[in-house]
Amino acid sequence: MSAEAALKSLGLELPPAPKPAGTYKPIVRIDNLVYVSGHGPLQCDKTLITGKVGVDLDEAAAREAAKVTGLAILATLRQSLGSLDKVVRTIKVLGMVNCTPDFENHPAVINGCSDLLREVFGDDGVGARSAVGMGSLPGRIAVEIEAIFEVRD
Repeated sequence: MSAEAALKSLGLELPPAPKPAGTYKPIVRIDNLVYVSGHGPLQCDKTLITGKVGVDLDEAAAREAAKVTGLAILATLRQSLGSLDKVVRTIKVLGMVNCTPDFENHPAVINGCSDLLREVFGDDGVGARSAVGMGSLPGRIAVEIEAIFEVRD
């Protein structure tokens, strides 16, 4: 099943592709690789999921924030490429979790995004990954995720 068909069959809606909040490009393409800048959990109503895991959010809510962030990444990919069907595979994901110092389950939170990518792109949606905790993130967002994808014309 194509990525666009998978997205539709899952009943998922993409938010508007986020605009840069600073001096950077949301996506840079070099040959057949695209580097997607850090994205936050932008919802379809254009609000962000904020809060610190371990204080404001539990693990399940943070995992949902990571899924929402994955949808924002997909929105940027679609806007840049014209179709998610041009994604060949996920190369690398870096997930950052805004959390208390004693929170230790960063990988489970970032699985919200990783599982989404697998659902949309199949096994090719699973790439290398790092998941780390941060003392803070811009605008108090719950998670920030960046990714690298292989693409085709």
